[in-house]
Amino acid sequence: MNKVIKYFDKLAEYHKILSPEYPDFLDRYIQTRLLQRLKGVGLLCGTDWTPLYKNKFFYSRLEHSIGVALIIWRFTKSKKQTIAGLLHDVSTPAFSHVADFRNGDAMTQTTSEKENDYMVRNDVDLGLILNNDGLYSTEVGNYHRYPIADNDIPRLSSDRLEYMFPSGMALDDTWDMESIARVYEDITLMLNEDDQAELGFCSKETAEEYCKNFCHTANLLQRNENKLALQLLAEICTLAVNEEIVSERDFMSLSEEDIMNKFEEAANNEKSETKFASYFRTFTTMSSIEHSDTPLDGYFNVKLDVKRRYINPLVATKGTKGVRISELSKAAAEYIQEALNYKDSAYGCAKLV
Repeated sequence: MNKVIKYFDKLAEYHKILSPEYPDFLDRYIQTRLLQRLKGVGLLCGTDWTPLYKNKFFYSRLEHSIGVALIIWRFTKSKKQTIAGLLHDVSTPAFSHVADFRNGDAMTQTTSEKENDYMVRNDVDLGLILNNDGLYSTEVGNYHRYPIADNDIPRLSSDRLEYMFPSGMALDDTWDMESIARVYEDITLMLNEDDQAELGFCSKETAEEYCKNFCHTANLLQRNENKLALQLLAEICTLAVNEEIVSERDFMSLSEEDIMNKFEEAANNEKSETKFASYFRTFTTMSSIEHSDTPLDGYFNVKLDVKRRYINPLVATKGTKGVRISELSKAAAEYIQEALNYKDSAYGCAKLV
């Protein structure tokens, strides 16, 4: 690919914000093949490879996984929970949630997680490291069991907290390092309405700001631009497998850049016009799309409902339990409602090349 990918040049500074104390035991896990593969998998689901998006940097699933682990360590000092957070994305294939679009799971985007526990339990190198640390694979293969690591929307978890910071920075400067540091410093542990530990904010004002920024970035992922980019790439991937340009295994072994190079070579070598070549050229040249109430002739048309992301974080009170920001702030309640009600045109349409 001729596209120049810029990497996040403030990663060390950002990770230092998430946890000033770096737990050295992470390094042994990070060096495993299981995690090193994630260096070539982007957080933003293939949008790094189309001019429709102007992502400011490529942020990998490995960097995200380390960030999640650092947040968990900062607030729990639990090695078991920290490692579970570090390993939570090992089953993520190239282009991340594009795999879920391929599987018809745009609404929950969880099918790519199904093999995670299996991969953790069956990796020999990882098993040796876990054994040396006195941990069992059954304790770290499913991070959903630890509410600080993961919980249900609209609660705040380490995973949800981490991925929206770099997403906002890369997509449209919603966050910068200064605002991340300031907002993150206000986070603490408290009990939610179910008496579970949950990350929340010390002040109403900070919770309100975080809610606003989170919902803003979440709305970007509801737009037809995002739906179309992911669905088009999903169909490119499926066509590439059908035409034996790549195999399904390649999505779990090759970097996104390597796969895109294979796609480009195949598209350029086509002796006759194919749907794969047309779709690939469209994906790699489109800089805008049409918003329409009906499908357009000669276009790739997408009409999809996708996962809605929003947040209703806790705010500390005088008691032991936090209170949801929507109960304390009319503005925050409106941000949440706007995120839930957001609706783009019926179709997103890209002119086929």
